[in-house]
Amino acid sequence: MTPGRGALRHGQLLFTQECKFIRPVRAFEDLPPTKLPEVAFAGRSNVGKSSLLNALTNRKTLARVSNTPGRTREINLFDLGGRLTLADLPGYGFARVSKAMSADWRRLIEAYLRGRPQLRRVCLLVDARHGANDNDRTMMEILDEAAASFLVVLTKTDKLNDSQIAEAVNAVTAVAKAHTAAHPDVIATSADTKKGLPELRVHLANLAETVYKARR
Repeated sequence: MTPGRGALRHGQLLFTQECKFIRPVRAFEDLPPTKLPEVAFAGRSNVGKSSLLNALTNRKTLARVSNTPGRTREINLFDLGGRLTLADLPGYGFARVSKAMSADWRRLIEAYLRGRPQLRRVCLLVDARHGANDNDRTMMEILDEAAASFLVVLTKTDKLNDSQIAEAVNAVTAVAKAHTAAHPDVIATSADTKKGLPELRVHLANLAETVYKARR
C-alpha cells in the first residue's frame, strides 16, 4: 500500500531531526538503557547497510561506509530526534571472519535481540541482485527464535530494471512467509536513487509515533 501524503510528510519530518551518535557497543552488558523505541538494521557484510542509513537520515557520514566487508564488529547506536533509537548491527556472513569472531557476533546479536524489550523492528537488508542467501535465512531463523519482528528491505535496486525488482520482491516475500517473525511487507530501496526511502521512513516513523502517543 502506498502511503498517503500526510504519512509521507510525517516520515520525512522525523528523519530531518538531528541524529546523534550515542556509542559503539561490543558487549550486551554495555548497552545503555533507554525508554525510546528502537529499530535495528541487520544484513550480511557489504549489503549496503551504512549507505542506506546515511541516505535515510540525509547524512553523508552518519554511518561509516567501509570497503572492507566484515570490518564493523560492534553495535552502533544513534538517537533520532529523541524519538527513535537506531541500532546499526555488525554485518554477518563474511568468509574471512574467524570462527571465534563469528561465534562472538552470534552471542552478541542473540543477547541483543532477546534482551532489548524496546526493540520494535529489525530491518533485515537483503541485496536485491542476489536475493536471500543461506546467511540471510539463518538470520531469519535467529529472529524467529528471539520473537523479534523483522521487515525485509531490499537494497541496491538501482542495479535492476523494474521487472527484475518485482521478481526480487516476490522471491524474498516467499522466503519471508515461512518465518513467524516476518512482517508481511517488503520494501525495495536504493541509497543512490532514493527509491523506497519515503516508504521506509513512514514505516519507521509509525513505530516511533505509536510509543510517543502512549507516553503523552
